[in-house]
Amino acid sequence: MAVSWARRALARAGLAASRTFATEAKESEIVVEDLARRLSNVCEVSRSADVRKQHATDEGTERGMFPPDLVAFPSSTEDVSKVVEACTDLRVPMIATGALTSLEGHLRHLRGGLAIDVTKMSNILSVCAEDQTARVQAGVTRMQLNEYLRDTGLFFPVDPGADATLGGMAACRASGTNAVKYGTMRDVVGGLTAVLSGGRVVRCGGSGAARKSSTGYDLSALMVGSEGTLGVITELQVRLAGQPGATVAAVCPFETIEGAATCVAEIVQCGVPLARCELLDAVAISAVNEHSGLGLRELPTLFFEFTGSTESAVEG
Repeated sequence: MAVSWARRALARAGLAASRTFATEAKESEIVVEDLARRLSNVCEVSRSADVRKQHATDEGTERGMFPPDLVAFPSSTEDVSKVVEACTDLRVPMIATGALTSLEGHLRHLRGGLAIDVTKMSNILSVCAEDQTARVQAGVTRMQLNEYLRDTGLFFPVDPGADATLGGMAACRASGTNAVKYGTMRDVVGGLTAVLSGGRVVRCGGSGAARKSSTGYDLSALMVGSEGTLGVITELQVRLAGQPGATVAAVCPFETIEGAATCVAEIVQCGVPLARCELLDAVAISAVNEHSGLGLRELPTLFFEFTGSTESAVEG
């Protein structure tokens, strides 16, 4: 359990702070109990060891390393605002979490503190098919939104592979194999709502429906990719795309990586409707063969996906 922030919080309250380990641990426990008591009237709160370990584990870290002291489960922007306000007042460090699918060690609570789990914020607030936009809470996942859109002829195009929450995807500026056509999260987020330190709520980008706009600073782009350092994203206005009528895939091995890179550049320059493109080197292909029992040639390989209105149009 981290204790440095606890000493500061107690000092602000006018309490003396000893430097012995036992006293530091006790001080930290006092602050955690105070925070849990304040948040119990706002949202669900857990101090369970299993829940805390879960929120210290993503796809890229060992289970349970550096867990938080407390986990909060807000269900609205207002809840998040109150949670952040309480943490700011007590000087407790906080990390927002989603589907726990990241690979970069985001969930290492090096100084303990609070995990703000946004998965209960899973409402799709609105969809405007005419503008090809949707407004969602941060806990909505990519697959959840696409299932909701299935009968509209639209889909959410950014696909990082994992079924991540859109709030987490925006915070980490997720991309994926189809970024070559649809871009990254920075390209599809037209507006957002976020909670800043102290609990202040900001709304950036307006409705996000207008593709062309030069009104003020682009604060949405500033928040996207900030990885929680500027605020907790609670709602997003995202741009959608039309579902392609047909899809054709291709696997193309090359003798060299340079040859593969040149091929991609020429395809893009020729205006071929390329939807996905991924390059694996010989070492990665060997790992894929071993893991999945495939027999791909162990050479630098491009994986393509082409889309169009009809299959014949794609193949042509």
